[in-house]
Amino acid sequence: MSITGKKGVVVRHIERADAALMPRFASYGVATVHEAQQRQGLLNVRIRPVQQGKSIAGSAVTVLVSPGDNWMFHVAVEQCQPGDVLLVTPTSECHDGFFGDLLATSLQARGVVALVGDIGIRDSQTLRNMNFPVWSRAVYAQGTVKATLGSVNIPLICAGQLIYPGDVVVADDDGVVIVSREQAAAVALAAQKRVELEEGKRRRLASGELGLDIYQMRSQLAEKGLRYVDSLEQLQSEQ
Repeated sequence: MSITGKKGVVVRHIERADAALMPRFASYGVATVHEAQQRQGLLNVRIRPVQQGKSIAGSAVTVLVSPGDNWMFHVAVEQCQPGDVLLVTPTSECHDGFFGDLLATSLQARGVVALVGDIGIRDSQTLRNMNFPVWSRAVYAQGTVKATLGSVNIPLICAGQLIYPGDVVVADDDGVVIVSREQAAAVALAAQKRVELEEGKRRRLASGELGLDIYQMRSQLAEKGLRYVDSLEQLQSEQ
């Protein structure tokens, strides 16, 4: 039986991705990592950064919460280790402000690098002042209660992606992408190769070479029927 979405359980011990990979993933960024793993793993466009200019990566501690109830955040804090990302999804859509500066303070004390959630958050200005990065669905001041069980460190669906505890979460101004823990090393290698390839192209573009030639587009454009004329008058004379 699938345990995705199961409520009322906390898994204490999870396998995390190699911590040495995290600075590399953060430097590659979401777009490069997404492309490096064959355009997979992006969270829905609704998950947006509360701040700008932050690029992070860490292992996911997954949290399933009930709508309007942030009880399991407090349970999850105990399970966090330095370098983790708290990744949260509700059992049904809810924009309430599940998370604010007090919970961020608790997570910072545990060494958690960010919160990512398909949820609403509040205290957004304070969170920016605290330098605690957040990616969320909404900013909404309405508070929550503490009454209903959820779960910590189980597989869950967040913003369209199946995520397992310990998977790599990469987030920056472009959004959030997930890399499976088992594929982390291979994806990091593919991302590094992509960075090196793009750097070569960047140098060529900076020197004035055209993308038309770098990407060998001219013959393909001609096959599609693109043609050049010297003036509008020439085009008009052909009609």
